[in-house]
Parts: sequence; C-alpha cells; structure tokens
Amino acid sequence: MIEIVLILQLVSTFAMTGIIWFVQIVHYPLFGKVGAASFLDYEQSHLHRTTIVVAPLMLTEAITSLVLLWICPVTIPLEAVVAGVLLVLLVWASTIFTQVPIHGKLSKSFDAVTHRRLVQWNWVRTIGWSARSVLICWICVYR
Repeated sequence: MIEIVLILQLVSTFAMTGIIWFVQIVHYPLFGKVGAASFLDYEQSHLHRTTIVVAPLMLTEAITSLVLLWICPVTIPLEAVVAGVLLVLLVWASTIFTQVPIHGKLSKSFDAVTHRRLVQWNWVRTIGWSARSVLICWICVYR
C-alpha cells in the first residue's frame, strides 16, 4: 500500500511541478500578448482546460499526502510527511485565496496590474510544488 501511495504522490507532484513551471515561465506571461478583443474568451478557455488537467493531479496529491500522514510508516520521518502536507496546504491556499480571485478579475476584463499580480503570486505555488518535488524524492530515497 505504501508503495502505491508514494508512487501516486511522486507522479502527481512531479506533474504539477512541471505544469506550474510552464505556467509561470511561459503561459501566464503570455496572457498580456492575447489582446483585449480576445482575452475574455481566452481566459475562459484557460480556466476550463487547466481545471481538466490539474484538478485530478491536485486531488491525487492532496489525498495521497493525507493518506501518507495517516499511515506514516516508521521508515519515514513524521516531520517530512507533515512538511509535505503543509506544502500541499500552501499551494491549495494560494490557489483558492489568490489565484482564483485574480482569475475572477481577469475573467471580467484584462488589466495589466492584475495580470502582473497573477504572475507574481504564482511564485508561491511554483516554489511550493518545487519544494514538494524535492521532499517526495527525499522521502522515496530515505525510505
């Protein structure tokens, strides 16, 4: 059971880390190049398509981190598992309380200041998922 949990966590975390770096470096910065006439349709498509890709991964990552906390074997330091859960909470909180409201504003109209805030605040998730990737690698090797 622990192997399945770790593999699912590793895969979902690595996938989200790759996605978030792509979003941070390529996708979000290019929002400003879409143009006002097309932006609202673009933003709606972005939200819909992104949710289809990331929702299953984020849910898998969150569930497996909680399962790992629940069944935490003695071969894995509890502190590492707790740190992993806290990082999941960080990226979820940033998504819910920062990214979603900013996207809500951008769904009404493009604004350069709001767009800049989207890119800046996304660093929280980028760093959070990157740290989770390092942590889950360490857990898998440590175990």
